[in-house]
Amino acid sequence: MAPDSCLPPKAGSYPSDCEILAGYRAMAANKSPAPARSAAWQGALGKAEGIRILLLDVDGVLTDGSLIFSHDGQESKVFNTQDGFGLRLLREAGVELGVITARSSEAVARRCANLKIRHVHQGVESKLTAYQEILKQSGCKPFEVAYMGDDWMDLALLNRVGLSVAPANAVAEVRAAAHYTTEKSGGQGAVRELCDLILEAKGRYQELLQNYMNR
Repeated sequence: MAPDSCLPPKAGSYPSDCEILAGYRAMAANKSPAPARSAAWQGALGKAEGIRILLLDVDGVLTDGSLIFSHDGQESKVFNTQDGFGLRLLREAGVELGVITARSSEAVARRCANLKIRHVHQGVESKLTAYQEILKQSGCKPFEVAYMGDDWMDLALLNRVGLSVAPANAVAEVRAAAHYTTEKSGGQGAVRELCDLILEAKGRYQELLQNYMNR
């Protein structure tokens, strides 16, 4: 009998370890092909390969841009769990994370703490000043930074980083300035799409996927 073959199962018995392992091997051999990537995605891989830190706007990027206020004036926001998991994967791959936003929100502070985002700049009047401070703290060069923003206030940073990205819902001027525009909108998977792009550029996408398949 071949080493990888299994004895025929007995009627009504549970599958043996051998049969389970054989099933996993069959799944691996017949796994779905890698997702199709657009020409724009392929064109952005070179810029994404050397990224050491990802910086994000919040409203319109990590959220869909909606502002929700309670009767007592408290602000709340809706975040996407797949975006959050993508950021977790980037951290596992050694990429630092940060947010730069003109608004201040306790919800954002809590979300950043939950995702272990190191650089958090809220209520900033100048995103460029916050960006320069992050460069000093992280030791990163501009070409090692990726930034995603959706409106005019983000243009100064988009023009100064190695990989500039706009979500699908960004205004026309931002989409024109970006190296890559995601297929998905802010708060609806745009950040996860960018995370996957960076992971693929670094050659970590399939490795991390396999790690989670084996957990």
